Amino acid sequence: MIAQGIFVVVLAASIYLFSRNVGKIARNIHLGRDLDMSNRKGERFRTMMRVAFGQSKMGTRPVPAFFHLLIYVGFVLINIEVMEILIDGVAGTHRIFQPLLGGFYTFLLSFFEILGALVLIACVVFLYRRHIQKLFRLNMPEMKGWPAKDATNILLIEIILMMALFTMNAADRSFQLSTEGAMPISSMLAPLFDNIGNHSLHTIERTAWWFHILGILAFLNYLPFSKHFHIILAFPNTWYTRLEPKGQFANMESVTTEVQLMMDPTAPAPEGYEPPTSFGAKDVQDLSWKNLMDAYTCTECGRCTSSCPANQTGKLLSPRKVMMDTRDRLEEVGKNIDAHSGTFEEDGKNLHSYISKEELWACTTCNACAEACPVNINPMEIIFQMRQYLVMEQADAPGELNNMFSNMENNGAPWQFSPSDRANWTQEQ
Repeated sequence: MIAQGIFVVVLAASIYLFSRNVGKIARNIHLGRDLDMSNRKGERFRTMMRVAFGQSKMGTRPVPAFFHLLIYVGFVLINIEVMEILIDGVAGTHRIFQPLLGGFYTFLLSFFEILGALVLIACVVFLYRRHIQKLFRLNMPEMKGWPAKDATNILLIEIILMMALFTMNAADRSFQLSTEGAMPISSMLAPLFDNIGNHSLHTIERTAWWFHILGILAFLNYLPFSKHFHIILAFPNTWYTRLEPKGQFANMESVTTEVQLMMDPTAPAPEGYEPPTSFGAKDVQDLSWKNLMDAYTCTECGRCTSSCPANQTGKLLSPRKVMMDTRDRLEEVGKNIDAHSGTFEEDGKNLHSYISKEELWACTTCNACAEACPVNINPMEIIFQMRQYLVMEQADAPGELNNMFSNMENNGAPWQFSPSDRANWTQEQ
């Protein structure tokens, strides 16, 4: 009874802390400007099922796709066993599904153990690729420090949790003859417990049980601070994929309205319309909520950066860094709000403090990053909106663009020739 009470308290505290931190992330996402993405629900559902659930965009790189699939499937299905552990902890039972499922329970245990072993192997492979093989896209400058530690932490935590599960099952298998024949992986560890008494076996099994479930609850509360939070946000993020063609730019409604009013001064302004006070994105609050959800969904896999032609030719731009910087600035703004009783206090910084003009103007707007992303993030949208701010608010554009703007204003074309002089070449002998 005491163990049940302790478990219930720990479980409730874990759920509360997780809910509170997820609530802060939701609050931060909603700091972005409003954007209606409620249309074409059928297409959105198909996109989510294909990209998030079906992992369709992972296949362009078969090796990581295969091992990621093992971890993904393992994470989903092994949670069935975790559900049994949670019920046992609350109810004070032991393997509550075993008498209900009979022989099928033995099959499930064997299946989950094999799946757990494959997850463990996949984690080792990913550690090898990151730290021994040292893949370039996983060791770029923006991945130094916490991002690299975070990725390693996730893999090590999963390995430790799998080993705790196998230890628990091995001790339980030796202690309970009713599970004989099940647990093909744990049975390899069972000989280690052959000469241990029942009391010690029970203690080992209970210790591993508590370690495993407490590890899972700790990992749950680690997620909101980790790039691994994409396992939750990948589904809503792909649901809210921008369904228009990637090369289609969205007009700024305020600019369109201002031009229409300028062209027809007698036309009434739309009801409730207020002249714009700013253009483009100066800080994260100027981006849409979907852009901010993109930032929290980023897996930091680097596929966008490795596909970026600007990055490949030595430019400073890294689309992954744009997403990471956006998330870092958004977290900073959120902490500012928390520190000032729900109100943001100007701190002298903005998103341009994180992302330089050199990075922004290196983008060729080719959409290679958006095409490569396995969870349909579009870094180019953020880049474009930040460019709009530089041009329309700061008049800060590269000299070549300023010349083009001047020619457009004076000559009605990007070239320096006026319309009347444009065909002079045809008169030359």
